[in-house]
Amino acid sequence: MAILHNLGFSRIGANRELKFELEKFWKNDITEQQLEATAKSLRATHWKTQSDLDLLPVGDFSFYDQVLDTSFLVGNIPDRVEGIDGSTLDDYFRIARGRSANDSGCSCVTAGEMTKWFDTNYHYIVPEFSKDTSFSLNSERLLSQITEAQQAGYKVKPVILGPVSYLWLGKETDGSNKIEHLNALLPVYFKLLNEISALGVEWVQIDEPILVTELENSWQQALNHAYQELSQSTVKLLLATYFGELKENLPLVCELPVNGVHLDTINAKREVAALITNLDENKVVSLGVVNGRNIWKTDINSLLSWLEPIAEKLNDRLWIAPSCSLLHVPVDLTNEVKLDREVKNWLAFAIQKLDELSLIRTVLNKGKSTTDVAVQLTLNAEAIQSRKYSTRVNDPLIKTKVNNITPALAKRKSPYGERSALQREIFNLPLYPTTTIGSFPQTADIRATRQQFKKGVIDKVAYQQFMKAEIAACVDIQHELELDVLVHGEPERNDMVEYFGEQLEGYVFSEAGWVQSYGSRCVKPPILFGDVSRPKAMTVEWTQYAQTLTEKPMKGMLTGPVTILNWSFVRDDQPRSTTCFQLALAIRDEVLDLEAAGINIIQIDEAALREGLPLRQSQWKKYLSWAIESFKITANGVDDKTQIHTHMCYSEFNDIIEAIADMDADVITIETSRSNMELLDVFDQYKYPNEIGPGVYDIHTPNIQEEAYMVDLIEKAQQRIPAERLWVNPDCGLKTRQWSEVKPALKNMVDAAKTLRARV
Repeated sequence: MAILHNLGFSRIGANRELKFELEKFWKNDITEQQLEATAKSLRATHWKTQSDLDLLPVGDFSFYDQVLDTSFLVGNIPDRVEGIDGSTLDDYFRIARGRSANDSGCSCVTAGEMTKWFDTNYHYIVPEFSKDTSFSLNSERLLSQITEAQQAGYKVKPVILGPVSYLWLGKETDGSNKIEHLNALLPVYFKLLNEISALGVEWVQIDEPILVTELENSWQQALNHAYQELSQSTVKLLLATYFGELKENLPLVCELPVNGVHLDTINAKREVAALITNLDENKVVSLGVVNGRNIWKTDINSLLSWLEPIAEKLNDRLWIAPSCSLLHVPVDLTNEVKLDREVKNWLAFAIQKLDELSLIRTVLNKGKSTTDVAVQLTLNAEAIQSRKYSTRVNDPLIKTKVNNITPALAKRKSPYGERSALQREIFNLPLYPTTTIGSFPQTADIRATRQQFKKGVIDKVAYQQFMKAEIAACVDIQHELELDVLVHGEPERNDMVEYFGEQLEGYVFSEAGWVQSYGSRCVKPPILFGDVSRPKAMTVEWTQYAQTLTEKPMKGMLTGPVTILNWSFVRDDQPRSTTCFQLALAIRDEVLDLEAAGINIIQIDEAALREGLPLRQSQWKKYLSWAIESFKITANGVDDKTQIHTHMCYSEFNDIIEAIADMDADVITIETSRSNMELLDVFDQYKYPNEIGPGVYDIHTPNIQEEAYMVDLIEKAQQRIPAERLWVNPDCGLKTRQWSEVKPALKNMVDAAKTLRARV
């Protein structure tokens, strides 16, 4: 009998309930008790949604991030929150975002560094370690949630992040070796497992996602040592891996003294036979057979043809699940009442994926004899065939354009040195030129007006008049702040990917397809289902209007092809590289139209370039080859006088710096403030040839950084990069912030640049 379980579920809610309650709490509009009540209600809803599971995941709920939860679970709480009034939850939010609900109006503490969770668009708060780090168990929250689920009548499987992955994901703050903390951490985990066991729990899912990466021998030894110790606990351990293949780590996984192993068969299907052959015959084999990271229906009939012989061999040793946590997909497709009907029939969100798994379990355990099962399998087959042969998916003309791409499309006319001399003469910018990344605060009025236009409450003329007034206000504020290169503020844009996808062929959009990016920040990835083209200009009118309002340079703002790809739910019926080249050709047309309209500074954001990297470094070269070429196809059709900017988020450059230099953007802006400019260490060895803007204003916290702090950061950057090639800018766009935070922070940023100019 195959066992059905899940690795994790969305915590934000089908209608983003947690997001809105968090933001109310941070504004002191609700109490901590009210926030906890909402959390309890959401957990109950999500557990009821998953009630058909044989084992229910518990511990996957989080107020902000599961890695930060682990830091508090094991007592690894940074010293900077000690002695500040408030609850444990206040301290939690101080590390998450720099401020709790009780810190209104002050810059409380420095928020923890945030980076991408493996190759996803989810962010986690990086654990911090020093030689003085100690651990202590704080299990009350997790244990209470287990009890909560048990009292509701569910058989639970708690989910925790494994100790070795937890250490691997962190950073040393003093040059110490984080792996040396393992021996101090293991007793805390051992105690936790026994406490869970004492509640009558049989199985614990313990996630070690680093097993799909290329591990040094010391980390492999750490895994072996950890599970030799933890296997002595009184609970059964399901070791969960996901996002990739085990490869050279497969023998290690098979030898670890755990009671079962989960394998992501979406990415590692060819390793299933080896896992079954080499794993002890008493151990459970959990197969992630439904894609937990994309939204396409599973080809269930094809899957069953492969899975049924495995089920016959393993019997009750076989567990089935999604490939990874369903955190990465929207909650419920039935909420989509306006989505294109044909495309909707090709999709499955989290709840529908659980339905697919339930059908698969039924067939494996009881066969296909019932009418209901036969009907469901027939409908699934029809949907798969409909998508495969749809003329909306495949456009021969676009495929021909991609096939006709030549190397010349990816080359600038002149090298950077010649271009920069011409651009300096044209723009006549001061030393340390100041700019922003693109977006300004999206106020309630902006969002309401956009919704009114969508619903037909106001007409196009009224909508455009409102947005032009917002653009004019943004330009006036930038003049007041004395920024050097301006932006139009993007009031007309809902999301940096969705906005472009709405104007490209090959996309559809959900209404409620939200997924969590970090904390209360949610994104609604567009659905890229077919071949991509650009019917008409997308940004020229707005940018051209903004340029008429100022004599200063106005940046055209675009999202690059790699980011549009990585931040969309992408079709899985052709190589990602092919889709990316289609996007590159479409955005290239927009770049050329902006230039023709007199916009001579154009920023093409590639915020997600690094997150698309394969988890194994040996596979990076292939990805970077087509990703960098796609950017260059987009950017490099312009004249030398046109300055191309790009922006990247949370990009640790050390290992891909040569590829980034190969992009040959005139100016690159990056996020560095949370790492205290540590991300620039690579420039000690590598002499980056072009201009760079290391972010000095952390926009992911409500804290307002002081001028002196920003001056210090720029001076640190100046130790690696000549002043004449340094720009001064925030870490990222300002859409999610309030004007009350943005104005003083940007003033401090401009004043910091002035201070440095005066010193020079």
